Amino acid sequence: MRTWRYAQVDVFTAQPLRGNALAVVHDAAGLSDAQMQDFARWTNLSETTFLLPPTQAGADYRLRIFTPGGELPFAGHPTLGSCHAWLEAGGAPRGEVVVQECGVGLVRVRRDGARLAFAAPPLRRHEPADAATREQLARSLRVAPSAMLDAQWIDNGPGWIGVRLADAAAVLAVEPDFAAMDALKVGVIGAWPAGSECAFEVRAFVPTMGVPEDPVTGSLNAGFAQWLVGAGLAPPQYVAAQGARLGRAGRVHVQQRGEDLWIGGESVTCIEGSLRL
Repeated sequence: MRTWRYAQVDVFTAQPLRGNALAVVHDAAGLSDAQMQDFARWTNLSETTFLLPPTQAGADYRLRIFTPGGELPFAGHPTLGSCHAWLEAGGAPRGEVVVQECGVGLVRVRRDGARLAFAAPPLRRHEPADAATREQLARSLRVAPSAMLDAQWIDNGPGWIGVRLADAAAVLAVEPDFAAMDALKVGVIGAWPAGSECAFEVRAFVPTMGVPEDPVTGSLNAGFAQWLVGAGLAPPQYVAAQGARLGRAGRVHVQQRGEDLWIGGESVTCIEGSLRL
């Protein structure tokens, strides 16, 4: 039986138990794909990650990301939480930023005060949802089609489709129909009134990956930022809230710097120990 260093990190929060929990296995070489998937299913967290030696030039480490239902090429809260765990364990970047290798390629992560932030990877698909998909979205969210201000594919790896609702209250009121949602990975966003603590409220639904509702979602917020900032529907710097319906208080910090959109948040380690398999 082998032992691996293990940590559980709460991401997009500075207060333990209010963000999105992430399981991180250090120095995971030697674990098979099946073991990684089995462990991710066993943790029953939205994501479990495995830190590995890099295979691409310029990368500081390689990251594999698993949900209870399968592997993802990229995800935001695992990127930040895994980088937090890697740095806390003594990892030292080769340059000014940490460079993570994952399924979408190389992702840059920078320190932003007490936070870490990743550069949003390019969208793989960005186009309006067709009529049939919009009808499915309305059924899935149990809202009238006219209640959806817009629906766009904002896929940066996981396959997100984003829906704009009238306001944050409408987002918090959604009672999804997961059977109608089927294989769609759906994010919803609505604005808070001017002067509120946060600019937007976000929710994320991924039922076929074993995550009916994700507490706080970096990749989805990255996709929303690329869409909304690019279209002039959001300012170049804002904070989004996510997780309220699950008793969380995630805060996602978005900032445009030059050509890059940086998606950031604080992380805190809640559990450290050993994994024996």
